[in-house]
Amino acid sequence: MSVKERILHSLLFEAIALCILMVAAKLFTTHNASVVGGVAIVLSLLAMAWNYVYNLGFDRVFGQDRLSRKVGMRIAHGIGFEAGLLIVTIPLLMWVLQMDFWTVLILDLGIVIFFLVYSIIYNWAYDQVRSKITTRATAI
Repeated sequence: MSVKERILHSLLFEAIALCILMVAAKLFTTHNASVVGGVAIVLSLLAMAWNYVYNLGFDRVFGQDRLSRKVGMRIAHGIGFEAGLLIVTIPLLMWVLQMDFWTVLILDLGIVIFFLVYSIIYNWAYDQVRSKITTRATAI
């Protein structure tokens, strides 16, 4: 993928995730919507930067043929991404939400589980749509 496409990939991923998380936060938390929204945006920006760096490295190590990646590879990709992100998000959430480590860890693990499933589905769908678009473009 080109730099522009990697940026588009990240922006779409985060925009869809933000919409889902804002609805979930409204339904399941008592925190002020502006606090949750601000935290979500900061986490989104961190995740986008990490997504770019992580996927660039992952593609260099495991190759550019994204369509041939099996379920196991996609699961490993998602776990590696989320593990790296946890290192930054736990202290940030503890500070902003004024919660203890264990509460934030449980909250963050819930978010990780969501994103693990979401990232596998999103990346598979993105690769499928991208393949159809590039196939059509080369056929024309």
